[in-house]
Amino acid sequence: MSAIAEPVTSEQQLVAFHLAGETYGVDIALINEIIRMSEITAIPRTPTEVEGIINLRGKIVPIVDLRKRMELPVVPKTSATRIIVLAFDEHIVGIIVDRVEGVVRIADSDIEPPSQLITCRDQDYVRAVGKNEGQLVILLNIQKVLRIEGIEAVAA
Repeated sequence: MSAIAEPVTSEQQLVAFHLAGETYGVDIALINEIIRMSEITAIPRTPTEVEGIINLRGKIVPIVDLRKRMELPVVPKTSATRIIVLAFDEHIVGIIVDRVEGVVRIADSDIEPPSQLITCRDQDYVRAVGKNEGQLVILLNIQKVLRIEGIEAVAA
Protein backbone atom coordinates (compact mmCIF):
# COMPACT_ATOMS: atom_id res chain seq x y z
CA MET A 1 0.00 0.00 0.00
CA SER A 2 1.50 3.33 -0.99
CA ALA A 3 0.95 6.55 0.87
CA ILE A 4 -0.80 9.30 -1.02
CA ALA A 5 1.21 12.48 -0.81
CA GLU A 6 -0.67 15.55 0.24
CA PRO A 7 -0.06 18.52 -2.06
CA VAL A 8 2.29 20.99 -0.43
CA THR A 9 0.58 24.33 -0.05
CA SER A 10 2.80 27.29 0.57
CA GLU A 11 1.42 29.75 3.09
CA GLN A 12 2.31 32.92 4.93
CA GLN A 13 2.14 33.31 8.69
CA LEU A 14 1.00 36.72 9.77
CA VAL A 15 0.08 38.52 12.93
CA ALA A 16 -3.38 39.93 12.26
CA PHE A 17 -4.53 43.10 13.99
CA HIS A 18 -7.37 45.55 13.74
CA LEU A 19 -7.18 49.22 12.97
CA ALA A 20 -10.24 51.39 12.30
CA GLY A 21 -12.47 48.37 11.67
CA GLU A 22 -10.18 46.70 9.12
CA THR A 23 -7.94 43.67 9.52
CA TYR A 24 -4.26 44.06 8.70
CA GLY A 25 -1.43 41.56 8.70
CA VAL A 26 2.31 41.76 9.20
CA ASP A 27 4.80 38.97 8.53
CA ILE A 28 5.29 37.08 11.79
CA ALA A 29 9.07 37.01 11.21
CA LEU A 30 9.17 40.78 11.87
CA ILE A 31 7.36 40.57 15.22
CA ASN A 32 9.54 40.80 18.30
CA GLU A 33 6.67 40.77 20.80
CA ILE A 34 3.23 42.15 21.56
CA ILE A 35 2.71 44.15 24.75
CA ARG A 36 -0.05 46.02 26.52
CA MET A 37 -0.11 49.78 26.32
CA SER A 38 2.35 51.31 28.73
CA GLU A 39 3.40 54.81 29.62
CA ILE A 40 5.03 56.48 26.63
CA THR A 41 7.58 59.26 27.11
CA ALA A 42 6.97 62.04 24.59
CA ILE A 43 9.94 63.36 22.62
CA PRO A 44 9.71 66.96 21.42
CA ARG A 45 9.96 67.86 17.73
CA THR A 46 9.22 64.38 16.37
CA PRO A 47 6.62 63.66 13.67
CA THR A 48 3.06 63.67 15.04
CA GLU A 49 2.69 59.93 14.47
CA VAL A 50 5.65 59.22 16.77
CA GLU A 51 4.04 59.02 20.20
CA GLY A 52 7.41 58.86 21.94
CA ILE A 53 9.55 56.12 23.45
CA ILE A 54 9.30 53.32 25.98
CA ASN A 55 11.94 51.46 27.95
CA LEU A 56 11.49 47.79 27.08
CA ARG A 57 13.81 45.75 29.27
CA GLY A 58 16.62 48.26 28.90
CA LYS A 59 16.07 49.05 25.21
CA ILE A 60 14.67 52.39 24.11
CA VAL A 61 11.90 51.70 21.60
CA PRO A 62 10.20 54.44 19.53
CA ILE A 63 6.42 54.06 19.40
CA VAL A 64 4.39 55.00 16.32
CA ASP A 65 0.61 55.43 16.37
CA LEU A 66 -0.37 53.48 13.26
CA ARG A 67 -3.73 55.28 13.05
CA LYS A 68 -1.94 58.62 12.74
CA ARG A 69 0.63 57.24 10.31
CA MET A 70 -2.09 55.85 8.05
CA GLU A 71 -4.13 59.06 8.39
CA LEU A 72 -7.04 57.31 10.10
CA PRO A 73 -9.22 58.98 12.74
CA VAL A 74 -7.59 58.95 16.18
CA VAL A 75 -9.66 57.31 18.91
CA PRO A 76 -9.02 56.84 22.64
CA LYS A 77 -6.96 53.82 23.64
CA THR A 78 -8.89 50.90 25.17
CA SER A 79 -7.99 47.84 27.20
CA ALA A 80 -7.62 45.97 23.89
CA THR A 81 -5.07 48.44 22.48
CA ARG A 82 -1.67 46.84 22.00
CA ILE A 83 1.85 47.73 20.96
CA ILE A 84 3.37 45.38 18.41
CA VAL A 85 7.14 45.54 18.69
CA LEU A 86 8.81 44.95 15.32
CA ALA A 87 12.45 44.30 14.50
CA PHE A 88 13.75 45.08 11.00
CA ASP A 89 16.60 46.91 9.30
CA GLU A 90 18.56 46.83 12.58
CA HIS A 91 15.82 48.87 14.30
CA ILE A 92 13.21 48.04 16.89
CA VAL A 93 9.97 50.01 16.57
CA GLY A 94 6.60 49.66 18.30
CA ILE A 95 3.30 50.30 16.55
CA ILE A 96 0.05 51.03 18.36
CA VAL A 97 -2.93 49.04 17.04
CA ASP A 98 -6.56 48.83 18.16
CA ARG A 99 -6.35 45.13 18.99
CA VAL A 100 -4.45 42.01 17.99
CA GLU A 101 -6.39 39.10 16.53
CA GLY A 102 -3.52 36.61 16.59
CA VAL A 103 -1.52 34.49 14.19
CA VAL A 104 -3.21 33.60 10.91
CA ARG A 105 -2.00 31.37 8.12
CA ILE A 106 -3.01 32.31 4.61
CA ALA A 107 -2.24 30.11 1.62
CA ASP A 108 -0.25 31.84 -1.10
CA SER A 109 -3.10 30.96 -3.49
CA ASP A 110 -5.39 33.17 -1.34
CA ILE A 111 -3.09 36.20 -1.56
CA GLU A 112 -3.32 38.70 -4.40
CA PRO A 113 -1.38 41.87 -5.19
CA PRO A 114 -3.25 45.11 -4.54
CA SER A 115 -5.47 46.36 -7.35
CA GLN A 116 -3.96 48.75 -9.87
CA LEU A 117 -6.95 50.99 -9.16
CA ILE A 118 -5.35 52.00 -5.88
CA THR A 119 -3.95 55.37 -6.79
CA CYS A 120 -3.28 56.93 -3.41
CA ARG A 121 0.23 58.20 -2.77
CA ASP A 122 0.83 55.47 -0.18
CA GLN A 123 -0.17 52.49 -2.30
CA ASP A 124 3.21 50.86 -1.63
CA TYR A 125 2.13 50.47 2.03
CA VAL A 126 -0.08 47.57 0.92
CA ARG A 127 1.94 44.63 -0.38
CA ALA A 128 -1.02 42.29 -0.92
CA VAL A 129 -4.54 41.36 0.13
CA GLY A 130 -5.28 37.94 1.59
CA LYS A 131 -8.52 36.03 2.03
CA ASN A 132 -8.90 34.34 5.41
CA GLU A 133 -12.11 32.62 6.48
CA GLY A 134 -14.36 34.97 4.56
CA GLN A 135 -12.61 38.20 5.51
CA LEU A 136 -9.99 40.27 3.74
CA VAL A 137 -6.64 40.85 5.41
CA ILE A 138 -4.59 43.79 4.18
CA LEU A 139 -0.94 42.72 4.20
CA LEU A 140 1.22 45.71 5.01
CA ASN A 141 4.72 46.38 3.81
CA ILE A 142 5.54 47.58 7.31
CA GLN A 143 9.05 48.70 6.39
CA LYS A 144 7.58 51.21 3.92
CA VAL A 145 4.81 52.22 6.33
CA LEU A 146 7.41 53.11 8.96
CA ARG A 147 9.81 54.95 6.67
CA ILE A 148 9.29 58.31 8.29
CA GLU A 149 11.87 60.93 9.03
CA GLY A 150 12.50 61.10 12.71
CA ILE A 151 12.15 57.42 13.57
CA GLU A 152 15.80 56.75 12.77
CA ALA A 153 16.82 59.68 14.96
CA VAL A 154 14.61 58.53 17.86
CA ALA A 155 15.77 54.91 17.53
CA ALA A 156 19.47 55.78 17.35
